[in-house]
Amino acid sequence: MRVRALIGGLAAAALTLLAAPPATAITYGQPDNGEHPYVGIMVANDADGNPLWRCSGTLVSPTVYLTAGHCTDGAATATIWFEEDLQSLRETGGTAYPFPDDLSVSGTAYTHPDYDDTAFFRNDLGVVVLDEPVSMPRYGAIPELGYFDKFFVKRGQNKQLFTAVGYGLQRNMPDQTGLTQADLVRLKATLKIINQDAAFGEKKAGNSVLFTNNAATGGTCNGDSGGPIFVQGTNVVAAVTSFGMNARCAGTGGGYRVDTQDDLDWLATFGIYPGENW
Repeated sequence: MRVRALIGGLAAAALTLLAAPPATAITYGQPDNGEHPYVGIMVANDADGNPLWRCSGTLVSPTVYLTAGHCTDGAATATIWFEEDLQSLRETGGTAYPFPDDLSVSGTAYTHPDYDDTAFFRNDLGVVVLDEPVSMPRYGAIPELGYFDKFFVKRGQNKQLFTAVGYGLQRNMPDQTGLTQADLVRLKATLKIINQDAAFGEKKAGNSVLFTNNAATGGTCNGDSGGPIFVQGTNVVAAVTSFGMNARCAGTGGGYRVDTQDDLDWLATFGIYPGENW
């Protein structure tokens, strides 16, 4: 199940036709408080500039924004904001989200060449190449080959703690309850590994990881798709938020690993290499 949030009346109707609910926001998370200024919210656009859906992602260089493949698939361009609290800006008339304004940056969307929407968990990686560079004191970092392998050990031998960051829903409830919370703010949550390559019948293919998703430590939801899953205490994007296993964003959530050879080779074509920005 993919976790992107659709925008607009027509797109919202299309959401009900998906086999699995798209990803949304950080649930039961904590304010980011400026810890990850290089994490932003993107709106995918069609060739005519119409907004399609929103996702999260990480600036890994002045001009390259890393996200999920299902966030860029079908998009021509993307508009991105790095403000931590777009909700307050919208309420005070400070931003035209989801349309471009002087606070946003734009770029061209690219999807992993082997991405297949019917098996998105195998190559769920995308990037947006910005039209103009964005200067940050620091950027997200790409992991080295097999970086994630060391975390699949017996509990106690490795802390196995990760930090998910994104702009997704804070709560996803049935429409009739009116309790869905969708503030456009950057939040973070602490995740732990459950297992690898199990959600869709894979047998240790090395592509995806299941993480905790609960009220105690938080988790991912719609709109968090493409957002980074950092090794706690670092800026290393070990995975990007890829899917959820529950329409209410409870139980478990999934990340797509960024440390496989084909992904690193593809990112290298954009001038992004492991070990930079660490």
